[in-house]
Amino acid sequence: MSLASSLKVLTSHLVVALIALVAIGGATRVMEAGLACPDWPLCYGVLLPGRQMNARVFLEWFHRLDAFLVGLALLALLLASVLGRRHLPSWLPGLSLLSVTLVALQGILGALTVTGLLAAPTVTAHLATALVLLLLVSGLDQGLTENGPSQASPVWWGLLPLLPAAIVLAQCVLGGAMASQWAVDHCFDSGSQCDLVWRHRQLAGPAALSMLALAAAQWLSPWSDPLSRGLASGGAGLVGLQVVLGLLTLQAQLEWPWLTVGHQLVAALLVATLGALSGRGLRSVFGRSSLPSLKVTCG
Repeated sequence: MSLASSLKVLTSHLVVALIALVAIGGATRVMEAGLACPDWPLCYGVLLPGRQMNARVFLEWFHRLDAFLVGLALLALLLASVLGRRHLPSWLPGLSLLSVTLVALQGILGALTVTGLLAAPTVTAHLATALVLLLLVSGLDQGLTENGPSQASPVWWGLLPLLPAAIVLAQCVLGGAMASQWAVDHCFDSGSQCDLVWRHRQLAGPAALSMLALAAAQWLSPWSDPLSRGLASGGAGLVGLQVVLGLLTLQAQLEWPWLTVGHQLVAALLVATLGALSGRGLRSVFGRSSLPSLKVTCG
């Protein structure tokens, strides 16, 4: 197996781990387990808090463990991409460095989330960073795949998936801000913060339409390929599921935690799908080995 193929396996596992990280983070918030481990980076001063272990402590502890493993894997990816750069795409070291920077920022925000007692801006930034990292790694993963688009495409076509990706990311961050401030609860209980809930619902329309338009474009375009069309169709299906889960979550007034967790999981899957489509789109323009890169040198 070539080095590029081995790193492709690593990035595929990283995409799954990052999706799980976002979903577990959602479960941690819904279960109000964000402060189940009152210190950081340890939990009750130890690596494995056996005596204090319960469902909430386990969620927070496992969330940190997943983040730690993701960080180690991204460091391994960066090291391999620098040492083997002669045999790898020129863009890989720079994007690997960017991913390590993002995961380091994610760790800092995670620490501030605990020490700041779940301050809403920090919690929202924590989620936003995780989603940007997921988008990046998913695109990077598709950049390494051997099964790329068969023909070159115009620049605008390669950039097209970035528009719905940006809208969906904005919608997710707005949802994170709404969740971190418990806006739905406040809106139902006292009528406050309903504007935040309304903005989230308003942006859902453009986010859904942009994904559906991208799916239609993938099926109609001569520059698309079977995998890209399959990803776009899956993204369209995820949009429909996300709308249903969002409506059910509001109707249940957050009484069913699994709906909220499912809503965040589907959002993570949608971001990963758009990241994959963005990576394939850029590859169809620039090729597997010549995407614009951040230059990384070592002695």
